[in-house]
Amino acid sequence: MTGPSGLYWEAHGATEGPALILSAGLGGHGAYWKPHVEALGRKARIILYDHRGTGHSAPETREGLTADGLGEDIERLMDEIGLDRAVVIGHAAGAIAALALALRAPGRVSGIVSVNGWARTDPHFRRCIAMRMAVLEAGGAQAYLRAQPVFLFPPNWISSHDAELEAQLPRQVAEFQGEETLRRRAHALLNFDILDRLGEIATPTLLVVADDDMLVPPACSDVLAQGLSHATLARMPTGGHACNIIYPDAFNQAVLDWLATLPA
Repeated sequence: MTGPSGLYWEAHGATEGPALILSAGLGGHGAYWKPHVEALGRKARIILYDHRGTGHSAPETREGLTADGLGEDIERLMDEIGLDRAVVIGHAAGAIAALALALRAPGRVSGIVSVNGWARTDPHFRRCIAMRMAVLEAGGAQAYLRAQPVFLFPPNWISSHDAELEAQLPRQVAEFQGEETLRRRAHALLNFDILDRLGEIATPTLLVVADDDMLVPPACSDVLAQGLSHATLARMPTGGHACNIIYPDAFNQAVLDWLATLPA
């Protein structure tokens, strides 16, 4: 459903237990998390949502979009649903939205799961985003989406799933968020920098990181682990940037084990 916030959201899983808000990456679609709904939903209430400007949500019209704006959207969604507190599970852009919300409204976030997140953009990440924007400029949505798996998945996985990825392309083009929205969202990611404020975040945080992430160097999660006062590092040796999609069972178990350590 879409409420007054303009954000489309769905509730799944248990009616009791902790509330988990799952926040996607640059693509923004809540459907990214479908491989995790059943397993996590046995123990928690699951909220999937489309970021503003993506999927079924209202258009992104903010000129100076920042990570704080992405966090503010989660806060608005919580107000709309009637959640005082929630655990936010975020992938990349979703992770920085969760961290921004923890700084913005620490009382609303009972825990964070950051999947390949960061505190300050890394030079390698900047080069990757510049490459992706150049592909978008030169070839439009189809070229951008055809190149996208290179940044998300390990090479061997791409080779063995090439036909599946190609079959998904027409749907991805039809659901594409739009070039201007994508540029605004990428700009927000590039300008995210809370390195000097990590000590202000006391929220328990699980840092899921893949050693072969092509897009966000794994050292970025090491920086978060060093700077956050209540961080737990869960290192996945393979899986790439979208390691939770490549190894959903391992990811689900890591999250469930960590959730069990949080105060009731």
